[in-house]
Amino acid sequence: MELQDPKMNGALPRGAVDYRQEREGFLPSHSPAPGRKPTQFMDFEGKTSFGMSVFNLSNAIMGSGILGLAYAMAHTGVLFFLALLLCIALLSSYSIHLLLTCAGVVGIRAYEQLGQRALGPAGKVVVAAVICLHNVGAMSSYLFIIKSELPLVIGTFLDMDPEYLGYTSGLSLTCMLFFLISVIYKKFQLGCVIGHNETAVESKGPSNLPTQGLNTSCEAQMFTADSQMFYTVPIMAFAFVCHPEVLPIYTELCRPSKRRMQAVANVSIGAMFCMYALTATFGYLTFYSSVEAEMLHMYSQQDLLILCVRLAVLLAVTLTVPVVLFPIRRALQQLLFPSKAFSWPRHVAIALILLVLVNVLVICVPTIRDIFGVIGSTSAPSLIFILPSIFYLRIVPSEVEPLYSWPKIQALCFGVLGVLFMAISLGFMFANWATGQSHVSGH
Repeated sequence: MELQDPKMNGALPRGAVDYRQEREGFLPSHSPAPGRKPTQFMDFEGKTSFGMSVFNLSNAIMGSGILGLAYAMAHTGVLFFLALLLCIALLSSYSIHLLLTCAGVVGIRAYEQLGQRALGPAGKVVVAAVICLHNVGAMSSYLFIIKSELPLVIGTFLDMDPEYLGYTSGLSLTCMLFFLISVIYKKFQLGCVIGHNETAVESKGPSNLPTQGLNTSCEAQMFTADSQMFYTVPIMAFAFVCHPEVLPIYTELCRPSKRRMQAVANVSIGAMFCMYALTATFGYLTFYSSVEAEMLHMYSQQDLLILCVRLAVLLAVTLTVPVVLFPIRRALQQLLFPSKAFSWPRHVAIALILLVLVNVLVICVPTIRDIFGVIGSTSAPSLIFILPSIFYLRIVPSEVEPLYSWPKIQALCFGVLGVLFMAISLGFMFANWATGQSHVSGH
């Protein structure tokens, strides 16, 4: 039985992670002999093919962030968005290169263990906390989708106004492909929908709010800028996080080597780049500047095709929410009860507390864009930029790469870029919240 990863979509390779880890700790590792640099995990023979590894990592990348990409394009323009998306994809690939290099040096198979090797026990705590935060954000985004879409689906079946329904809290990738195909089809079917409320769900935001110069006609903007553009890169970063799953997939890869796993990562990231670019472009070209952060919410409640898409997305996120609990619960057990034996009461209590807290968070958060923005500005740059660069600088010995060598300078600059990205994104988001700008564009 395969276990899904903490994104909306997919299964980690068989045997990569299972519930025995909560009883036995993290994946085992071994240290290389003095003077040797292992290039693969010699104490485990992977059996997953290259193609299946690509599928598994693509599933790990694909998440709820895809629903916010058209909104990001609306606030940057088509060409600027695609350039930024390409940059994030290339930087994600480089980040995986750093992780694989570190794994090859010390033979470690888990992201948390790299943190412990690089920074000691404190590093393990920091990494576990970041992974926990990211998965809480992922779970929140899934539950927000359920809260937004389930009332519309129920209302369609019962012919009720969804406002009266209140809050409701391997398959996933297929659902997202179905979603992409439907978005492309609806673009050509609907044509220009600006000002036509019969084809799109009306925005729930105040009608008298300014659009800050956004295009309100059916004309695509190639380059644009406004106060909401600072959500763009966080949404993209959120959509490309897969790094905690890279090493388990590497472990399961048949004939594992750094070069082979890097190829898996490059193919997966390239495929997701194409899928994200198509989804954002056709979603934006359908609704232009009126598109919301949760794009699926823009379509008609009575549209049969969109009803099927909503059902598919709801099924995917509903099945994934319980699975997202696994890495959070594992991280909390490692942080709070590292020396305690496995206990079912504690296991269940942690799950219930997390579900209650996340549901309260989802009810209080006004828009999924805020979830994308906060997680995309905190845990995402930490997992993609900051931690891999720290691992590389601390783990790769000076005998292999001197401190002032070009690879280590690159890694240092990569980490600094992540810190700047985090600081700038959070700064502008907090400024928007403080000035009330976050409610622009119908939110």
